[in-house]
Amino acid sequence: MRHIITTWFFATIVLVATVSVHAAAIQLPSTGQAKCYDATGVTGNETACAGTGQDGEKLAGVAWPSPRFADNGDGTVTDRLTGLIWLKNAKCTDTVNGILLSTGAQSWINALAWSGGLASGACGLSDGSAAGDWRLPNIVELRSLLDLTVPASASNPVLPSGHPFSNVWAGQYWTSTTNSASASTAWYVSVGTGSLSTAGKGNSSTNHVWPVRGGQ
Repeated sequence: MRHIITTWFFATIVLVATVSVHAAAIQLPSTGQAKCYDATGVTGNETACAGTGQDGEKLAGVAWPSPRFADNGDGTVTDRLTGLIWLKNAKCTDTVNGILLSTGAQSWINALAWSGGLASGACGLSDGSAAGDWRLPNIVELRSLLDLTVPASASNPVLPSGHPFSNVWAGQYWTSTTNSASASTAWYVSVGTGSLSTAGKGNSSTNHVWPVRGGQ
C-alpha cells in the first residue's frame, strides 16, 4: 500500500511540474519591430503583416517599458526591461585593476579583468560597488541594449532614442562569450550597426569595454 501511495505521489509531482513548465511564459524582450516586409529588392517593401508569421505580426516577447532606462545618478543606468545595471560612461578610459584603458580598446582577457576590477570611485561611479560586482556582459546581454526595429529608429549607435548613456562608442564592444567554432576568438557587438562578429582574443586595437552588473 505504501509503495502505491508513494508512486502516486511521485507521479503527481512530476505531472504538476510538467504542467508548470509548459504553462510558464518565456520572458524574452520583444525586438520592437512592428512592421512586416516582403523580399522585393534590396531592402524589401512594407507589406500587410496578417498571415506572414513575421516578427511584426507576432510581436512576441515582453513589451519595452517607457522610459526604457533609468539614470540612477551614481554613474549607473538601469535597464528597466532586463533589470541589468550598466556603466553610464560607455567608454571609460580610467585605469582599473592595473589595466590601462587610455584608448578605450583592450584585449579580451584584459576586458574581462578590467570589468571585474571596476568599483565605486572609478569611471564616475558613486554607487558603492566593489571589485567583483561588475563584469563583461555576455552576447545576449549586450545585444539586448540595441534597438533593432525596421526601419531603424536610431543609428550610430543603434540604441533606443533618449537613452541616458554617455560616450557611447559607435563601434565594437567585447562580450564575455567565446566563439564555440573557434575558441581562440570571442564575440563582439557593433553598437554602431547592431551586427555581431568575432575577433581574436588578443586583439587590443578595436574592441571596447562596457561593463554590467546584476542578472545573476
